[in-house]
Amino acid sequence: MLERAQPIRMMIFDVDGVMTDGSLYYTDAGEELKAFNSLDGHGLKMLRSAGVQLAIITGRSSRLVEHRARNLGIDHLIQGAHDKLEAFQRLLDDTGFTPEQCGYMGDDVVDLPVMRRVGFAVAVPDSPTLVRQHAHYVTGARGGNGAVREACEVVMQAQGTLEAQLAPYLK
Repeated sequence: MLERAQPIRMMIFDVDGVMTDGSLYYTDAGEELKAFNSLDGHGLKMLRSAGVQLAIITGRSSRLVEHRARNLGIDHLIQGAHDKLEAFQRLLDDTGFTPEQCGYMGDDVVDLPVMRRVGFAVAVPDSPTLVRQHAHYVTGARGGNGAVREACEVVMQAQGTLEAQLAPYLK
């Protein structure tokens, strides 16, 4: 697993079920609400600081996700991606990375086309069995509850950057 995570230069994340617990909340006015985990957010910031580009590919479109991506400094955001493989190819074209230099974290069968092509595929434990079977790593934490942080730390550990990212907090 660490060998697969070592060459990762861009880590791509789904949103619902990965960065959130997958619940969809709507107000009476039809506004969508999502809850994001602050531990996940800090993990993303550390991973980016360690030199790994960040991306989101999500099938839904939401201003909330746009705000979250901006707040975290996420480099690439693709929303409304009904064909995630096509969106992934666009990211490869835009960045020049190879599939082996990319990681992807998903939670459902719609994520499989990308998960099956990247160098490091991550799933959350409450993913369907088929998705977990195609993951190189399944987090212990559930989506929206630290799973993203865990995946970020695995990549940093594999690349030897985790200690440096944590060192400022251990002074």
